[in-house]
Amino acid sequence: MPISALLRRLLRDTNGSAAIQFAIIVPAFLAIVVAVLDTACVFLAQNGLETAGESAGRLLMTGQAQQGAMSSSAFKTEACKSLPPYLKCSGLMVDVQTVNSYSSASLNPPTLTFDSSGNVTNTFSYSPGGQGAIVVVRVMYLWPSLAGPLGYSLANTSGNRRLMIATSVLRSENY
Repeated sequence: MPISALLRRLLRDTNGSAAIQFAIIVPAFLAIVVAVLDTACVFLAQNGLETAGESAGRLLMTGQAQQGAMSSSAFKTEACKSLPPYLKCSGLMVDVQTVNSYSSASLNPPTLTFDSSGNVTNTFSYSPGGQGAIVVVRVMYLWPSLAGPLGYSLANTSGNRRLMIATSVLRSENY
C-alpha cells in the first residue's frame, strides 16, 4: 500500500482521538491548576503576614513596646502571636526603624544575603523610637513557592522562595 493511501486512512480514522486531544490539553490544564493553587496560597500567606504586621505596628503606635522596654526578640515573639499557624515564627523577620519624616521612610524591599545553607544572614534594626516618632515596621517572610509547569513561578529570591513583606508606617501616640 502506498504511503499516501496510509496517510489518508490515518486521517480518516477517529479511534483514540479523544485520548490524543486529552494528552494535548492536560499539560496546559495542569499548569493552570498549579498556578491558581500557588497564587491562592501566596495571597493567603500574605494576608496572614499583613495581620501580624498590623498587630506589631499597634504595639509601637500605642507605646506598649516602648514603655515595656521590649527587646527586639520580645517584639518578634509578640508579632509571632498574630501569625496564622501555616506561617512559622522561625521564618519571620522583623525590621523596625525610626525616621525623621514620612517622606524619608524607605519602603524598598531589603536585599537579602544567604549563607551556603540558604539561611538569611541579614541583621535587621530595632529602633522603636519614642512618643510622636515616625516608625517604619516591616515584617518579612520567605514563603516556599512551587516551580510549576511551563515556567510558572512566583519565586523572587533564591531557593524557589518568595519574599513577602508587610509594611506599616506610623506615628507613635503620646503615651
